[in-house]
Amino acid sequence: MSWALALLAPFSLLASGLPRVAAWPLAIAAGAWGVVSARRQRAMPPRLLLVPPGRAAATCDGAPIVDLRFGWRGPLAFACWRDGTGRSHRASWWPDTLDAGMRRELKVVMLRRDPAAEPASMAG
Repeated sequence: MSWALALLAPFSLLASGLPRVAAWPLAIAAGAWGVVSARRQRAMPPRLLLVPPGRAAATCDGAPIVDLRFGWRGPLAFACWRDGTGRSHRASWWPDTLDAGMRRELKVVMLRRDPAAEPASMAG
């Protein structure tokens, strides 16, 4: 997917209403940036995100994570979390990387997770 975007970005700039004097340098820059970004993305090792139901801690590559949030936009899935040092991380899954069955399974697991980490307070 990254390679397709890297190849199509220059064409979209050339087809836009930009003056040719600005469109060509921007198209070259967008194509170069897309290729560099796609190569960097390909070199990254895959992550293992484990999200158990209930109160069990979620992990990423074996390290516990906190403040795990998922978002959905149609067939796309997005996750955002913080590691033990407080650093934020993000991941996204396109339909070609997360099929419909796995998306449903992820939604069910997130629904079964307890939303509150602390017991509810009661008014006295």
